Amino acid sequence: MNKTSTFDTYIKKKILDLSSLKEISQNLRSKKKKIIHCHGTFDLIHAGHYRHFQDSKNLGDILFVTITGDKFVNKGPNRPVFNEYLRAEMIASLSYVDYVSVVNDQTAVPSIKIIKPDIYVKGID
Repeated sequence: MNKTSTFDTYIKKKILDLSSLKEISQNLRSKKKKIIHCHGTFDLIHAGHYRHFQDSKNLGDILFVTITGDKFVNKGPNRPVFNEYLRAEMIASLSYVDYVSVVNDQTAVPSIKIIKPDIYVKGID
């Protein structure tokens, strides 16, 4: 297996459905790990997003990032630019992000209720 294949596999293992994140978060909580959660569209990734994820990860042990599913993105015409799978892959490729999931809802509320983070971090926008 070449390096690209290994990295692709590593990224894909970080992208899970919400029911898997529920199980993982329960397991991590039982081990006294501090869970941090961020949510957003993260369509056009920029330096502010990277800093947001880094700062969030520094608040705890494990960083969960959930992204708004395509059909719920309301950022203007022809958005999202990148589909939910590409957005999930871009975020999962960051070393400080532990898990990523697509949320098929207009808000982060369902994912917050499922993950039950110690800290939910919301960006300024």
